Amino acid sequence: MATDVVELILADHRRFEELFRELRDRSSDRSALLVDLAALLVAHAEAEESEVYPALKRYRGVEDEEVDHGAEEHAEGHQALLALMEVSDTGSEEWESALEELVEALNHHVDEEERTILNAAREQVPDDRRAELGRLFQEVRQDRLDDDCGDLEYVRKIAKATADRID
Repeated sequence: MATDVVELILADHRRFEELFRELRDRSSDRSALLVDLAALLVAHAEAEESEVYPALKRYRGVEDEEVDHGAEEHAEGHQALLALMEVSDTGSEEWESALEELVEALNHHVDEEERTILNAAREQVPDDRRAELGRLFQEVRQDRLDDDCGDLEYVRKIAKATADRID
């Protein structure tokens, strides 16, 4: 179904992977790609945390600890994203290293979220509720994208605001 929240989240995860492949290509416009990644990453995380995660905690079979851990990993991702955005020379070793830190943090989160939270949601949450959550996820995600949530100052703000979630 086109609005199934699980499918929408998975589609974003695949887009993150595409952006990472493109960002690793030294001949690409890394600055423009980073703008795209930052916006999508922040909008995705904020939509999950505002609409999806709280709803999933209401279902037996979806572990609250896994959902809380997902939010912690979003905070780690925000920190890694900020570190990358603050390196101005996209051809430097510092930039390459910061990119790999972000890739590692995001790949870890995506893998865990897909194996635990999303698999449980697919099994425990009825189709109509997943569709409703998908519509809410898309709405919040688009609102955040429209508000330029990938802007460096906003990423600094959310990285600071979520730093206390990191163990």
